Amino acid sequence: MLRSDGKSKDRVSPENRNDFWPCQGQHLTLAGCTADFSSVCGVLGKGKSKERPQQLRLKQRCDQFDRAPEGLAHILARMGNIRSFCITWARRLCPCCGSKDDDKDDDPTHVQVGAGKRQDTVTRQHTVTTQDNQPNATGLEDYGNGNSNSQPPQRTDLKGWHVSREPWEQTKPISSVSDKGTQVTVEIHPEDTSRKPIRIHSLEKGSQRLPSLRGHDNKGFQGTEAPQSPGPNDLHAYPWDKASFKSLPVDLQQFQKLDAYALKVNVKSSVEDLVKALLKQARTDLEKVRAIWMWICHHIEYDIVGYHNKSQRLSEAKDVLQTGKSVCEGYAGLFEQMCSIAGVQCKKVSGHSKGHGYKIGQTFTEKSDHAWNAVYIEGRWHLLDSTWGTGFVDDSVTKFTYRYNEFYFLTHPALFINTHFPDNSNWQLLKPTLTLKEFESSMLYNSSFYSLGLLASHPETPIIQTVNGKASVSVDCRSNTLFMFELKGTDKHGLMTLKKHGMKLDIYPQETGRHNLKIFAKPSKAETSEHAYNCVLEYVVECESVDKATCLPKDLNQPVGPSWLSERQGFLRPSHREPIIHTNDGRCSLTFTLGKDISVLTSLHADGSGPAEDLSRQHVMQILRRNQIELKVHLPHAGNFVMKIYSKKRSDPGSYDYVFNYLITCLNTEVKWPAFPQRYSKWMEDYEILEPLSGLLPANRNVQFKLKMHGIAKVLVQAEDTYPLTHNKGCWEGTCNTSGCREVSVMVHENANHSFYSYVLKYKVETQ
Repeated sequence: MLRSDGKSKDRVSPENRNDFWPCQGQHLTLAGCTADFSSVCGVLGKGKSKERPQQLRLKQRCDQFDRAPEGLAHILARMGNIRSFCITWARRLCPCCGSKDDDKDDDPTHVQVGAGKRQDTVTRQHTVTTQDNQPNATGLEDYGNGNSNSQPPQRTDLKGWHVSREPWEQTKPISSVSDKGTQVTVEIHPEDTSRKPIRIHSLEKGSQRLPSLRGHDNKGFQGTEAPQSPGPNDLHAYPWDKASFKSLPVDLQQFQKLDAYALKVNVKSSVEDLVKALLKQARTDLEKVRAIWMWICHHIEYDIVGYHNKSQRLSEAKDVLQTGKSVCEGYAGLFEQMCSIAGVQCKKVSGHSKGHGYKIGQTFTEKSDHAWNAVYIEGRWHLLDSTWGTGFVDDSVTKFTYRYNEFYFLTHPALFINTHFPDNSNWQLLKPTLTLKEFESSMLYNSSFYSLGLLASHPETPIIQTVNGKASVSVDCRSNTLFMFELKGTDKHGLMTLKKHGMKLDIYPQETGRHNLKIFAKPSKAETSEHAYNCVLEYVVECESVDKATCLPKDLNQPVGPSWLSERQGFLRPSHREPIIHTNDGRCSLTFTLGKDISVLTSLHADGSGPAEDLSRQHVMQILRRNQIELKVHLPHAGNFVMKIYSKKRSDPGSYDYVFNYLITCLNTEVKWPAFPQRYSKWMEDYEILEPLSGLLPANRNVQFKLKMHGIAKVLVQAEDTYPLTHNKGCWEGTCNTSGCREVSVMVHENANHSFYSYVLKYKVETQ
């Protein structure tokens, strides 16, 4: 029995091991072999042959092997086909035979047993069949292309064992129904009698592969047995557990060298030669599949002509390789054949897909429209789609664009089912499986959705209905993400807010009927315009009634309200975190903690009868107290308003940049607040008006002034007359009379040594 280190416990004695084992050139002697005959018998003892008692007796008589080679030959002669099977498995268990001479296994070898006694010639020939009743590349020792490298035997005389010099004839193999898996044809006959073939089928039901060392070091290639069906170990829980996008943990960094090598391989002489070249840098099954995947995704383009004209469509692997183009059938077929040559189980899977041309709510009643692959790696089946991993076509299918997509390599089955529905539900690799009806009604999550770190959306059905003219959608994500939306091509009929781990959207269709809603996203770090948004979700919104009371201003920008995005630009700890501020008396106040060196600018906008552009900033009063800013808002009338907030670095002489906005609503029709007094450039951000706040003063009245200003030498209020203000505990206070004037101005004398004044505020006086 062989240990893990390759050493045997019961070695054949050196003086006798040459008498039986097939190792020297013609695979008939075992000089230097470390295997023992008990290993052979142990394998045979596990079989279900009718000669099992003889096998056991043979195992008990193993000690005769060292003492009498002729006795062993006599025992083998008595056991008929078991004798030949022993020889076959002896070679299989022998490290020397299995590794050094494996490529000669298909040579029919004529063996004369005994020294001057009965001479029998044993001819061995292996044939492997697949599920298609065709010779498979799985052959025990072939080169992966169905052709063996057999050579006529040569004479060697070794202690009574010698090889015949009779002319060599190749015997046609006997084949059987292929769904039984591996078949071994063994011919046993005396040298002077005609050959009578005896079949030995695989020991177990289903496809089996006899032991072979071929392909382990990628010096040769062998095919694989017919793919086995998925078992309980292959199934993944549904719905997705949000743990991983892939069904097998993969470190893409470790693939960098292999990926770069695979992309540079340029072999098109044959599929076998291509696989041989790719596998020079691949050792494990995962690396083999990865190399094949990368090569196909970067060297085979989608066949536009074949898509429109089936008569010109090429799907055979060799044709796909030569032309460098195909449709999904050819992609999957080429992948399957390359994996087979590489010694990896692979299955081409057919089914329906939500790909190009798919419409929300579409039913699948026709035959399959797509093909992809399943590969068996590390004891489990995994899914991939090299067609979708290669690139995409335009809407009219007239142009193909290469764009590698990592998502479809070993995709988690619970995510793969979003777009791929196999004809055989076993290849969903899910527990429980989905029905076709569930697939048709499920939400479409494309690769961009998951590639951007998005996790889920609500609702999870693609068709939603409004309630009282409103419908809501939300998206969950792992990290901060930028979103935008389009409802019938515009973003003016919705209210989108960004959350720390997602987005919420309320939409208000302005017409009844069906509306298409698209949601786009891009990474938070890609804020510049050159980084495009990707469509990640599509809904159909069915609206039965319109909410006329909710009419959003045209100036409202998305997203609305404070978020991680405004915090990133220095607006921290907002007093109002919701995007909508409701006020009954037309007044409201907001506060923020500002980041370092930030200057703020605000404006108020409304549709129709809102304040004119030159007055839009006068309905918001800014008050800076150290690093905290207060925004006081007085609405000119009832309605919906947009308050936009801008900022820039104080040290930056440039213009202000837009940051975010609020929606402020007031339903009280009696509201009519005047604007705040007009402020000039000399009015500093940290100055504060305590009174009067209204920019419209009553006529013929004494008006009390109280202003908080620092660094000022003198303050005057100019009306019909001039009234100086006195400094008292940090504030400038005084009274002025508005009789006989239309305007009142506040002037400051910044330096006592200067003789001129600067205007900082201007009030209007009511007309009589």
